[in-house]
Amino acid sequence: MVTILSTSLSPRLTFLCERLRLSKCQSKSSTFCSLSEEPNLNRRRLVYVLVSSPCLLFTGLAASAKTKSKSPYDERRLLEQNKRIQRENNAPDEFPNFVREGFEVKVVASDNYIKADSGLIYRDFDVGQGDCPKDGQQVTFHYIGYNESGRRIDSTYIQGTPAKIRMGTNALVPGFEMGIREMKPGGRRRIIIPPELGPPVGPSTFFSSKQFEVFDVELLSIQNCERRTIGFYSDVTCN
Repeated sequence: MVTILSTSLSPRLTFLCERLRLSKCQSKSSTFCSLSEEPNLNRRRLVYVLVSSPCLLFTGLAASAKTKSKSPYDERRLLEQNKRIQRENNAPDEFPNFVREGFEVKVVASDNYIKADSGLIYRDFDVGQGDCPKDGQQVTFHYIGYNESGRRIDSTYIQGTPAKIRMGTNALVPGFEMGIREMKPGGRRRIIIPPELGPPVGPSTFFSSKQFEVFDVELLSIQNCERRTIGFYSDVTCN
């Protein structure tokens, strides 16, 4: 079956269909001619028509070429590929897996992980004790950052100095602050940050593409802060 499809009915297309002795049909949005069997049709003439006319050639049903079904085998293959890469990068135990196909990413993690309404995914290894940090307070914490492949991209443990940030000052990646806001001192949590809650991307930033980021966070302490002013000098102290 050969089908010639045009978005509008034109005299030239009508002439071509009649010249090739094709059956012609018309719908609301398109006109098409079809050929089932025509032994006397000159193939060279048909090729010339298809090349010189503003038509599209389809073999069989045109709609079947537009839909791409996902195969469970492909998903398993991508999952095993991600696991293999994570093993090569020495990713920590029970690290989440990411099945990436184009711009679509599926997070595969154990039932120990919790997904918040914001899209943030986290898991607590130790809950800790005390109160959670509030806006204006300073948090002191260690962290290790990973990409989707389980490769370590940053670590305060290696730097030898924990990080200190005041909450509510937009100094952290949105997803990171959401994850640490509900932690308690002494708590250890793994945070999976989706791209929409992640850092900005571009040539002027550290991140070059929109990916999931994974952070293992250990909250060490929370300090109250106050602003002090001496003459024309003003600063914030936390203790």
